[in-house]
Amino acid sequence: MDATYIARRAEKTIVNLSKGFPIVAITGPRQSGKTTLARHVFGDRPYVSLEDPDNREFAAVDPKGFLARFADGAVIDEAQRVPELFSWLQGIVDDNGRMGQFILTGSRQFGLVEGITQSLAGRVGEIKLLPLCVPELREAERNISDMDKILYEGFYPAVHTRNVKPEQWYNAYIGTYLERDVRSMTAVQNLSAFQTFIRLAAGRCGQILNLSSMGAEAGVSHNTAKAWLSVLQASFIVFLLQPFHKNYKKRLIKSPKLYFYDTGLVARLLGITNPEQLALHPLKGGIFESFVVSEIMKNFHNNARSPGCFFWRDSSGHEVDMVIEDRMRVFPVEVKSGKTIASDFFNSLRRWRDMAAPYENDASGTLLYGGDENYTREGFNVVSWDRAYDINGSH
Repeated sequence: MDATYIARRAEKTIVNLSKGFPIVAITGPRQSGKTTLARHVFGDRPYVSLEDPDNREFAAVDPKGFLARFADGAVIDEAQRVPELFSWLQGIVDDNGRMGQFILTGSRQFGLVEGITQSLAGRVGEIKLLPLCVPELREAERNISDMDKILYEGFYPAVHTRNVKPEQWYNAYIGTYLERDVRSMTAVQNLSAFQTFIRLAAGRCGQILNLSSMGAEAGVSHNTAKAWLSVLQASFIVFLLQPFHKNYKKRLIKSPKLYFYDTGLVARLLGITNPEQLALHPLKGGIFESFVVSEIMKNFHNNARSPGCFFWRDSSGHEVDMVIEDRMRVFPVEVKSGKTIASDFFNSLRRWRDMAAPYENDASGTLLYGGDENYTREGFNVVSWDRAYDINGSH
């Protein structure tokens, strides 16, 4: 086994999916570890990448002949690059009925999902692999004692397994993303303006989405900004947290909040050059909040479950950073990057408890903060930053 491999929480889920579906699809950002994970779990299968021009041409021109080489199955990387394969895969798995025959990976969400929906519905077990989570780094015995350092480094595996500085790796990542992924998407014609748009998005991490404002600052229309946001979502750079649907007799806002899947990428886009600068940055709160939300999302995705994650804000500006709806329970999470607890940190949770108590069996909640202690205060769970991943599973 590769000595640099960091064991992933999704391994068990992928194995289970391969027992119940003839095809397993692993989606996620470029460089999140999809290929490494697939080859680790299914090391006995042939591996072929459709990023390779020769393989891609073979698969596109003669999909039947291409797949005939893999009678016992294979790991097919970047499968969305040749959508013609999907209908042929359907015929193969329907004929032999074997489970876990093909493992598909893809870093373009819409392309792979569209192929699955059109040709392979009901035949594919899907899982989204995001960058590393804190428990995976802890179990790999990486040093995670410094919160600001971890947020600055981010969670892409290469940053933690290669001898490379985070800023160097993220510069290369951004360049590759713009030159290879974005150029292949017809929604983007002006690459320079799109790069400005990404940086504007980083500056609004953890904030209510205002596409008109972002588009105006990038010099593009609202419709173009909307299309570009879809590109960022499709390539797993950003995601939106929707407002919670229960109003508890309150008027609610309808706009979502914008988050990035990885804090290291946000730091690089904002020009942050070291952990000390991040610690004092005016957007530290939004970056920390993005970290917490993405850690919780990783827990859901690693178990192939749809995240029941929202935020709550009424028309008066009262807000709870995150509301998790899971297993017939609804509970709020308030996020504070400060390392020392102050009494007013609980104001939103107190307000939520008073408001939701008549409607929910359990109106308690969690305060997740930048410190290291875990305890109970005023009936609320106080949880340290490095335990964010387990919030929806342990409370």
